[in-house]
Amino acid sequence: MAVNPNISGSVVALAGGVGGAKLVHGLMHVIEPQQLTVVVNTADDFEHLGLHISPDLDTVMYTLAGLHNPDSGWGLDGETWNFLTALRRLGGETWFNLGDSDLATHVERTCRLRSGEALSEITSDFCARLGVRAQVVPMSDDLVQTVVHSEKGPLPFQDYFVRQSCEPAVLGFQFEGIVTARLHTVARTALHAQDLKAIIICPSNPYVSIAPILELPGVRQQLVERRSPLVAVSPIVGGQAIKGPAAKMMRELGVTPSCEAVSEYYGGLLDGLVIDNSDAAESASITKDGPRVMLTSTIMNTLADKIELAESVLEFAGDLDVLGT
Repeated sequence: MAVNPNISGSVVALAGGVGGAKLVHGLMHVIEPQQLTVVVNTADDFEHLGLHISPDLDTVMYTLAGLHNPDSGWGLDGETWNFLTALRRLGGETWFNLGDSDLATHVERTCRLRSGEALSEITSDFCARLGVRAQVVPMSDDLVQTVVHSEKGPLPFQDYFVRQSCEPAVLGFQFEGIVTARLHTVARTALHAQDLKAIIICPSNPYVSIAPILELPGVRQQLVERRSPLVAVSPIVGGQAIKGPAAKMMRELGVTPSCEAVSEYYGGLLDGLVIDNSDAAESASITKDGPRVMLTSTIMNTLADKIELAESVLEFAGDLDVLGT
């Protein structure tokens, strides 16, 4: 790992899903891992087969540990599926893929949650055991669950996302438990760090991966009052989402999928927006009443791509004068 000596200070990344995991993987190679705090969406956590599943936390954790499946972006590399095969034979629910090795994570997490440990404590211990040196923290230890309001009625997020393959048209979203949930203290402290260089919103789905973090009580106000630049990387490239249903959701909500729509969704929180070179035509309309724009390649197929984007994002953040705007 070759840390860029010209980039110093701590970084907070808000992340969820594969896109978020890819960018934080790059960030971990650009700055000292101990300087990186990754605040991960947990509103898509759910209980399945009696187990507590944390999909976004695990995707980030496995990716930073170098254990992830490089083809799917989620799950473990070299996974086997004996448990799922046996479960199917017995007539059990097999719509959510649980690999044999991945199953160990969920079993151990569930046992420790039931014994009274907090999700953040378990996550920290798992990361330490897997060699992850960045600070990975769930957005909250309080339970928050995404409900997708759809043409078929309200659906738990994983039911919509996995069981029904995102097919029902989306009407809106609700985050049950958000009113009483609290941003984790580690995340709150990281956002107030004296050496905080940047806050980065990863190219994750704005509606269901980033929104739950932003909607936690007090978070938006804390971001409004920040003294460090806040930069987002658009998950939309050429009118499409690189991965996941973000573009489909936008269309169903009456929004044309675009980088400009991403900027408008974040409602003035941003100092900068990173968009793909292919979306250069949108730059002028975004900067007219919104954040500054940086053009670069935002598609991350290789580790080199991730590192290059991470460096570009941090250098861009360093050029933004928050207090002077």
